[in-house]
Amino acid sequence: MSLKKIITRNIFILSLVSLFTDVASEMLYPVMPIYLKHIGFSILLIGILEGFAEAIAGLSKGYFGKRSDISGRRLPFVQLGYALSAISKPMMAMWVYPLWVFFARSIDRIGKGVRTGARDALLSDEATPQTKGRVFGFHRALDTLGAVVGPLLALIYLLYRPNDYKTLFYLAFIPGVVAIALTFLIREKKYTASNVPMPSVKLFAFMSYWRESSVAYRRLVAGLLLFTLVNSSDVFLLLKIKETGLSDSSVIGVYIFYNLVYALFAYPLGGLADKLGMKTVLVIGLMLFAVVYFGMAFAHTWVAFVVLFLLYGIYAAATEGVSKAWISNICEKSHTATAIGAFTGFQSIATLLASSLAGWVWYTWGASATFLLSAIVALLVALYVSQLAYEHIEQC
Repeated sequence: MSLKKIITRNIFILSLVSLFTDVASEMLYPVMPIYLKHIGFSILLIGILEGFAEAIAGLSKGYFGKRSDISGRRLPFVQLGYALSAISKPMMAMWVYPLWVFFARSIDRIGKGVRTGARDALLSDEATPQTKGRVFGFHRALDTLGAVVGPLLALIYLLYRPNDYKTLFYLAFIPGVVAIALTFLIREKKYTASNVPMPSVKLFAFMSYWRESSVAYRRLVAGLLLFTLVNSSDVFLLLKIKETGLSDSSVIGVYIFYNLVYALFAYPLGGLADKLGMKTVLVIGLMLFAVVYFGMAFAHTWVAFVVLFLLYGIYAAATEGVSKAWISNICEKSHTATAIGAFTGFQSIATLLASSLAGWVWYTWGASATFLLSAIVALLVALYVSQLAYEHIEQC
């Protein structure tokens, strides 16, 4: 099947929206830990902030995913979510008080939560079970291309205006506005809404889906959540590079390289998952993660970091889109946003624990202990996932 037949108009526009949103977000991500330390945040507080922000995103993903399924609408959630993320960027630079920084970061993550389930349901509904690896892979490729362009723009800006981090937060608002405008080009299909009345949706309603879901769903998500408990924010990888004495430009350069690798491999690995099975590619990705984190425990040179981030980009391409594609294949079509929202909801709660735990382990025993623990658990999860049966239900 040709690429043109697989990638529909909605998939392409949604991917462009994600690209521009990631340009905005990733202009800031590699400098975020540097900026936070600059305004007085400790490594432990950075870990708590990142974990808290991801937990907020997770809870809202589950809640709004359920609302999207019940209402039978996708586009309003997509538009609102991207709008919230856009306005959060200049908010981060207005004041440097810890509570305000937590609030602004939360607005950004709530925006991600509002849109994620509905957006992924839109992507899923534009694909078949045999093409979802490529569809989600294409979306991840363009999304991650934004994570190449964004840091590159930040790097160029900081070369001319060193340490002028605040202005970057204001500039990041521009691509965010472009992303919002593009959402108005999406043509939403009519969905069959559930008969459950909207007022019955509660913040933790997505948790009930765990009891209602298939055994295949619970087994897969259980393994992915265990992995998430040791998959802390990438901020810690960037801090490790920074602590070895490399410059801000080097840190951003390595991060750009990682995202470029991710973008280049996302679609091919999605195609490989369609051919060989989601499980095979996902297990390979988890094993690569373990190799990277073992290496990060001992790496001290520029060359070592480049090699490790090359492998890290391939890991991300083999797991991010593939895991969602697998999940969308083992749920009812009318429950896609809830299924993905529930997974990401539990995942973000685990991320809260993971980032906080990583900050505490790093603070107590050092960076090497943090990375070694993650590597060992990732290997165990890879072994567990390799034992799962891969299946999909035809109505998806």
